[in-house]
Amino acid sequence: MISNDLELFVHLKELVVKTFLKRHNASKSVKDWSGNDIVVFQEDLFERVKARVSEKWFYTYFKNDTDKLPRVDMLNLLSTYVGFKNWSDFKSANSKVSKQKSKALQFYLLPIVLLTILIAFWFTNRSHTYTICFIDDIKGQPINSIRLDIKILNIDETPTYIKSDDNGCFTYTTDADYITFVVQSPYHKTDTIVKSIKNIDNGKVKLNTDDYALMLDYYSSKNLIDWKAHKANLEKIFSNDALIYQIFPNNIGIELYTKHEFITKLTTPTQSLKQMKILSKTYADGKIVKLKFIVE
Repeated sequence: MISNDLELFVHLKELVVKTFLKRHNASKSVKDWSGNDIVVFQEDLFERVKARVSEKWFYTYFKNDTDKLPRVDMLNLLSTYVGFKNWSDFKSANSKVSKQKSKALQFYLLPIVLLTILIAFWFTNRSHTYTICFIDDIKGQPINSIRLDIKILNIDETPTYIKSDDNGCFTYTTDADYITFVVQSPYHKTDTIVKSIKNIDNGKVKLNTDDYALMLDYYSSKNLIDWKAHKANLEKIFSNDALIYQIFPNNIGIELYTKHEFITKLTTPTQSLKQMKILSKTYADGKIVKLKFIVE
């Protein structure tokens, strides 16, 4: 049974949140507050009552539901924060409200408990299936000519190692609301990706081509056929009138490249190619019409 004092504490927390929101921007639900919101609240509390609460205390009594009251000194400072002299003053002023809520809580308590149990059961027994597909950032096409190495970083477990399939995708099922994985390729830059079930979108991940590694492989193996095919593919990707800018570090200037000059740069394994980073691309009618890059 929920005690009268615990009901009053729930009401006090509601008033604490309302008081905080009068001066600061945050979610109306304290359960959705970020770490930064909590820090701002700690500072606001100290400014008003010259006392602090720890982040652990805040999570125990505010972010989570609790069946016990904090110490009286903590109740006193929270009561002062919302405009009362102390906890006793707050209880005296809100006893009538508490009795009304108590009757309502007794009426609704059983279905709420049952609903909570059902929700908890659903959350603990659900699983998510993630399907992730990799796209070449320059070509805009699936990376399916080679198998990519994927290392899934499981929480509190050893990593899981898998490879992409013939479509350039992989599928993974887990109870977690997000997955973190490292993707590696001989011809793409290694990247660490975090995907949440909330932001999975279409499950596509763009990888930056490691043009230096690609060209070095073509040159060292004298693979002229694939090199010419790659160059021809680049010719199709870029518009003939494409505007290609090299941005120099520290804003010291820019250099404009023609389509032919840039493709030559992309298909020669120089040191500058190894350090190239694409900053932005603009497409029109399926072709790149504007590109900015920097050599770091």
